[in-house]
Amino acid sequence: MALLDNEKCVLPLSSIAELLSTKARTLKMYEEKGLLPRRQNQTKKLYSINDVRFIAFVHYLASVKKINANGIKYILEMLHTNMDEKNRNEFLDIVEGKLEKISTNDVEDIDNFK
Repeated sequence: MALLDNEKCVLPLSSIAELLSTKARTLKMYEEKGLLPRRQNQTKKLYSINDVRFIAFVHYLASVKKINANGIKYILEMLHTNMDEKNRNEFLDIVEGKLEKISTNDVEDIDNFK
């Protein structure tokens, strides 16, 4: 039995948007602003299971914390330059745990808060 390859790019943004309960257009906007992982030599824009965690983090920063694209780029740069892969994954695990506690209704309430 083969193990699941979490690095294999198989998911389109539309599927990830459904997983994150958001619109595909929102994720495409992140992509256009250079906030999502890029793959070399790839004709279709597909993402891996590991990329989903990263994309969820970007979406959290943008939609819940209301950080603009430049702020998110700065945070991502700090993560990649100041943390090794092990610490970065541990950090994303912590964030993922917090994201699981936030329901979609909570995010909608934050978006509609005036």
